Amino acid sequence: MPLTMNREVFITCAVTGSGGTQDRSPHVPRSPEQIARSAIAAAKAGAAVVHCHVRDPETGAPSRDLAYYREVTDRIREADVDVVLNLTAGMGGDMVFAGPDAPLPLAAGTDMVSAAERVAHVAECLPEMCTLDCGTMNFAEADYVMTNTPGMLTTMGRMMTELGVKPEIEAFDTGHLWYAKQLVADGVLDAPALVQLCMGVPWGAPDDLNTFMAMVNNVPDDWTFSAFSLGRNQMAYVAAAVLAGGNVRVGLEDNLWLDKGVLAENWQLVERAGSIIENMGARVIGPAEVREKLGLVKRAPKG
Repeated sequence: MPLTMNREVFITCAVTGSGGTQDRSPHVPRSPEQIARSAIAAAKAGAAVVHCHVRDPETGAPSRDLAYYREVTDRIREADVDVVLNLTAGMGGDMVFAGPDAPLPLAAGTDMVSAAERVAHVAECLPEMCTLDCGTMNFAEADYVMTNTPGMLTTMGRMMTELGVKPEIEAFDTGHLWYAKQLVADGVLDAPALVQLCMGVPWGAPDDLNTFMAMVNNVPDDWTFSAFSLGRNQMAYVAAAVLAGGNVRVGLEDNLWLDKGVLAENWQLVERAGSIIENMGARVIGPAEVREKLGLVKRAPKG
């Protein structure tokens, strides 16, 4: 398939994530204030979308606390910069087996909750977008499984659609795209959909370009897609995503480094991505254009 470069590109900044990066860089934000401040700085640097998890402010461990999400949401909405808010809905599907010899009962770190609980902060905060991890997969950890059954995804997807929050489908492999298309065919998700191609996440789709183009070629023509890879390949994937017709994601959730030996801040990663996009002859678009493109509903700050 011939490539059609995207000439109007939006940047998503994945601000903090839920991985164990909080002790590997002082720039990974922990508290709601720090997360919001980092998101706002990223928006000022050119990010049209900020993708936010929350963490325990003391330990940096991932959290699903509604109060943290509420504080992050309010701080971003009250800021002096406009940005599209995208909250994760990936928490609550974590299954950790006890080991190959005796896998049950499940081990510490397991966090399996209902669809309603997984979407509770989305219903509370009503962001413009939220993520929907469209499949179950092994991660790098030996006995951890990210668990998203078809029944769970159908229920969560319907809740998001009924709330008027646009799901960003997170696709870690081609089968996830296959099921995402089924969710649209079943009327669970509205068409055209939005998908994030998550490349190089062990053990999903590797980030070689052949696999990437297989992912791209499985995205319906009328959908909008974005893409990212981890670590050292983050900036290479800015160029690859634009060349393949997509949008880009950068941020400390996926990569801690600006250069070899130089730890990054979110705004620096966004700024560098913007430079790559513009040097390719494309234009970085802002949040108002993203809302128009994706049919998003902006909510006012809490009164």
